Amino acid sequence: VQLVESGGDLVQPGGSLRLSCDCRGFTFSRFGVSWYRQAPGKERELVATIISSGSRSTYADSVKGRFTISRDNAKNMAYLQMNSLKPEDTAVYLCNARNSLYDYWGRGTQVTVSS
Repeated sequence: VQLVESGGDLVQPGGSLRLSCDCRGFTFSRFGVSWYRQAPGKERELVATIISSGSRSTYADSVKGRFTISRDNAKNMAYLQMNSLKPEDTAVYLCNARNSLYDYWGRGTQVTVSS
């Protein structure tokens, strides 16, 4: 099983990034997917979740209206589109795939929002 995040970068406030999560070694379409983030000295925070079919998603209040989670079950990929980025969005972003039996994590990708 592998979850590999990519797309993290240094971006100015107000900018945008699109994170990707390449999922391999399991039946992706049977798992819900979430993006979490962890900033230095802070607890891991749930950012967004999308159900297995992709028909429903939920967001943390801190990112609602700015971030969009999506998935492509044909490509075994999940995405997080991040717009209007703020310095407080700086963190390592981690991809998680979960169902009633299994819970898989990627290693994360660094997002830094700074001028």
